[in-house]
This record gives sequence, structure tokens and C-alpha cells, in this order.
Amino acid sequence: MKYKAIIFDLGGVLLNLRYENTLDKFSEILEKPVSPFYTQKEQTELFDEYEKGNISSDEFRLGIKKIVGEEITNDQIDEAWNAMLLDLPIKRVEMLKELSKKYRIFLLSNTNAIHIKAFETIVKSTLGNDFGDFKKLFEKGYYSYEMGDRKPHPSIFETVIAENNLDKSDTLFIDDSIQHVEGAKKAGLHAHHLSDLNVIKFLKDEGIY
Repeated sequence: MKYKAIIFDLGGVLLNLRYENTLDKFSEILEKPVSPFYTQKEQTELFDEYEKGNISSDEFRLGIKKIVGEEITNDQIDEAWNAMLLDLPIKRVEMLKELSKKYRIFLLSNTNAIHIKAFETIVKSTLGNDFGDFKKLFEKGYYSYEMGDRKPHPSIFETVIAENNLDKSDTLFIDDSIQHVEGAKKAGLHAHHLSDLNVIKFLKDEGIY
């Protein structure tokens, strides 16, 4: 067995995402085109600070209001911000259950308080249970806003490695963002860029699942 541990990203690997939905929703609310201030590869300092937990949700919303330069409510901001979050396919949940029998599996996500609240609702609609049941699928889950750090900084990978006594030589990291994969490699991990958003196919092709 080549790997003993697998670290999964959340959005774009386990949870389906469409980043464009957020900009589309802002444009719909504001009734005008919105410049792409948030994409998969690039974002402003506001989003970095929010994902590291350095600013509160209210401070984040205030920052959004400054960016769009229009009257917009907190609820509308949350609606647009969460629009990128789609579904959690049950077959990926079943995959995690099976993998946990053979591998140590972890979650490492760049995320924030608003998204986690919305994700909890998605989990409940998918599993029919609370968020705790999803968390139990992993040996441990790591969220950037709770850690004060974020991908692609190698330091966040080093934290996960150190806290769980992982061997870099037999640990695999999977993410849909190439910059995060490059950060993991700098930390010494095996890393795969999931460009087609089909994690089950990749794991089967590699003989892991």
C-alpha cells in the first residue's frame, strides 16, 4: 500500500462548488455586473484574512459592502457568498467510510464561519444527521479560520503533519486548486491536483479505492 494517510480538501473535492455562482448572485442582487473579486485562484486580502479567522463575519460583510460600493444587506451578502456551495454527493460520503477502514483520513479546508454554517445545512440535507456525523468520517478535520493559517502556505500542512505524527513519504493530499497542491509539495507531501473534480475516479485509477 503506497499511502497510509490521505488529506482531503473539502470544496471542489468532496463538496461540489461553482465559484461563478457567487459573482452571479451579487450581480443579480445589485442588478449590474460585478467584477470578479473572488475566483478559485485569486482573491483580495479581505478573503485571505477572513479565511484565516483574523476578522469577524461582520467585518467581512463590511468589507464586501466597500468592494461592491452599493447598498446591500448582510443577509444578501451571506446568500451570495454561499451561492458557490452546491451539493455533497452521498457516494463521496460512502467513499470516505470505506477509505477510513484502510487509511488515516483527514480534512484540510480553507473556509470561514459563514460557509461552515451553510455547509452544516448541506450535510444535514444529505445525511439526515448533524454536522458531527460528517466530522466523524475523518480522524480529524482542519479549518483555516480556526487555525489562523491557510493553504497554500506550507506551514498549515506542517501543522497537520506534526499534530498527527504523519510520515510525509506515505501521506497524500488532494485538492482542486493547483496553488494548494504546490504548497503541499513544498511541505514535502505527495499531492494531486484534482482538475476534473472526480475524486472517486482518481482514487480508483490509483488503486486506492
